[in-house]
Amino acid sequence: MAVLSDNIESFLISLLQEEENPVILVQRNELASYFRCAPSQINYVLSTRFTLERGYTVESRRGGGGYIRIVKMDLDKNSYLRYLLEEGIGDAMSQDDAITALVRLYESGSISQEQYTLCSSLVTDKTLGVPAPIKDRVRANLMRQMAAVFLRGGSTTANANTNDTFANKK
Repeated sequence: MAVLSDNIESFLISLLQEEENPVILVQRNELASYFRCAPSQINYVLSTRFTLERGYTVESRRGGGGYIRIVKMDLDKNSYLRYLLEEGIGDAMSQDDAITALVRLYESGSISQEQYTLCSSLVTDKTLGVPAPIKDRVRANLMRQMAAVFLRGGSTTANANTNDTFANKK
């Protein structure tokens, strides 16, 4: 099933890339017929692969002339970072949601490949090493702090003070 979902996602992304404006209109039943799958499979792909966290909005209109509108948002990095801080990171965050947010930050140019690699390794269940009930809460706190640092341009007051203190000791 994952291969089918990947194929549907790739197909829709290629359609978006062909458009001058990153907006496409598709019909669920036609898409399902094309991929020889149930319309619910199309719904699954749309709800899991074309999310706000990944930079998409999906609108659906049912009925005879119904359609699905997929829009690739042109979010600048600061607005997505603000979204993460204000709404996107709640009291808890799963490993998958954290990695998805980091991928979005990397794809938007908000963070470098090195920052993505480091941060994604920090939010894994294996790295956190705390009891299961609190992993998602710890991860949310880590993500919130990372987003705040990225929003400020990568420096923290603590780092600035440490560097000043180190320079004074030389």
